[in-house]
Amino acid sequence: MEKTTLILVGIVACLASVASATPGIATFYTNYVPSACFGSTPQGNMIAAAGDALWNNGAVCGKTFTVTCTGPRNAVPHPCTGKSVTVKIVDHCPGCPSTIDLSREAFATIADPVAGIINIDYTQYV
Repeated sequence: MEKTTLILVGIVACLASVASATPGIATFYTNYVPSACFGSTPQGNMIAAAGDALWNNGAVCGKTFTVTCTGPRNAVPHPCTGKSVTVKIVDHCPGCPSTIDLSREAFATIADPVAGIINIDYTQYV
């Protein structure tokens, strides 16, 4: 009985995390320093800049998000790798066409960089 309950709780938790993903758009950038959140202090390569929709006057600085490619936004067919990536928000991308502007390394983890822009699902990592 306990095992069945544990399995059921695990399934519900997985479904809840999938259901809470938010659709968005991702692009990538290559100059990581300085950043709006951390100035000239490098934060590694698995980072991202928040578009205006997420920025919230910098409240998102330092937050982490799990990002998954869900499909193309242009003529590049099948850009997704099937992987997800967790990134830390270190910068602001004002006026960007994307929700999340990933580092090139993070983008390449989830999609072919040739695509340049992709559809994504993202969740804030708690």
